[in-house]
Amino acid sequence: MKRAQSLERAWFTGIRRGLPIVLGYLPVGFAFGVLAVKNGISPALAIAMSVLMFSGSGQFVFASLWGGGAGVLSTAAAVGIVNLRYMLMSAAEAPWLAGMGALKKFLLGFGITDESFVVHATAIQAGWKLNIVTMLVCNQFTQLAWVGGTAIGAFCGSLVDDVKPLGLDYAITAMFLALLVPQCSSRLHLLVAIFTICLSIALKSAGLGAWNVALATVCGATLGLALSIRRERRART
Repeated sequence: MKRAQSLERAWFTGIRRGLPIVLGYLPVGFAFGVLAVKNGISPALAIAMSVLMFSGSGQFVFASLWGGGAGVLSTAAAVGIVNLRYMLMSAAEAPWLAGMGALKKFLLGFGITDESFVVHATAIQAGWKLNIVTMLVCNQFTQLAWVGGTAIGAFCGSLVDDVKPLGLDYAITAMFLALLVPQCSSRLHLLVAIFTICLSIALKSAGLGAWNVALATVCGATLGLALSIRRERRART
């Protein structure tokens, strides 16, 4: 009985954590479905990408390059660069999952996104006891919303001439801001966030392209680590 109640709580916790992400994924997934169809990608392939690839920005890059007639190697390289940030997230998640089996790590790694990573990281840093069911439910719930949004956009894309006037592209930005604010729980976190954002914008303006996010993230994390070590040394003396 207690085990069933515990499992039920884990499910509801995962759904509750994933709900804000779902509200952002549905409209953005819809926008991707529309863009994919308009760039010559079949609805079935667009949905398959959301199921097997599950990389929002990577999928948008793929659809744009596909429609522009880019080569296979160029497309693969561009998508790979955009998705480099997942290596950083996986490295950050690795210590939390050290005691789990390979299959569980694979399933959690497959479902990792910018948003789900922030949700899990925030909970763990707040003292939450790691629960594989909660994390998997959150990840799969959000992916289901992304796939659902893609399907609706792919099959109804012919009814929409342009998604930009709908403002759907801002949904993901608003979601990122909502997830970032709770992370800035100290002056150090706030400083690192502002530094990383400004550096990313500067690198993008300088023409760095998709590399700006990965490079700014590495620099921001390095700065945060250096300042944290410096603060600890001062506290000891």
